[in-house]
Amino acid sequence: MGRTRTSVTAGLALCLLLTACGGGEDEEQPRVTAARQCDDTISPDAAKALESVLGTEKFQSVTSSGLQQSVRDLIGDQEKSDSWASHPAMCEIAPAEGKTDLRIEFNLYHGDEDLYAGKKLPARHFYGMGREASTDNKTAYLFLECSSPQLKGSGEVPARIKGMLQARATRDDSLPPNTAATRQAYVTILHSVSLAVVKKLGCENDAGLPGKPVLTERK
Repeated sequence: MGRTRTSVTAGLALCLLLTACGGGEDEEQPRVTAARQCDDTISPDAAKALESVLGTEKFQSVTSSGLQQSVRDLIGDQEKSDSWASHPAMCEIAPAEGKTDLRIEFNLYHGDEDLYAGKKLPARHFYGMGREASTDNKTAYLFLECSSPQLKGSGEVPARIKGMLQARATRDDSLPPNTAATRQAYVTILHSVSLAVVKKLGCENDAGLPGKPVLTERK
């Protein structure tokens, strides 16, 4: 009888060590938060915007190229004067459950012809940051000009860098609506990641990006 009682006690102790016999396994796993997305380039304001626009506080852990590789790609493209090159996204943000995810990437752009100002795009709204910032509920763009010792020739002619945030869903009606709240969230998120990129590049004056995103629309 004593041996049986000892065995039961030992078994219960083992179950407690294994997180209540497996019942609490999910609770013990670290939660992937908004602030940990995109190589920790998400500011507190951007984390709130991310949670709000995607409607969740829980995210998947998605492997992407990351901040360091995106910066290397931009330096290499500038070295080769290759504004046509494309690269894997710096980061992909996917909610643990949900219909929409976000993709953020950086490339060089050619010139003013790539900007959206003056084009008849009534759904697109503009903000006063960098060379040009604009968004609707599908894509946000941030065009920047960067002078940095890391970017060949940019002391004479600044490197033209384009950041893009793209919302992806199985159907367009699953995307967040094209409201001021959605647009401001996209701009806040893209600004946060872009600011980390230009700081990593050592862009003079942070390529014209302020420390906080500008959320007042330009008419």
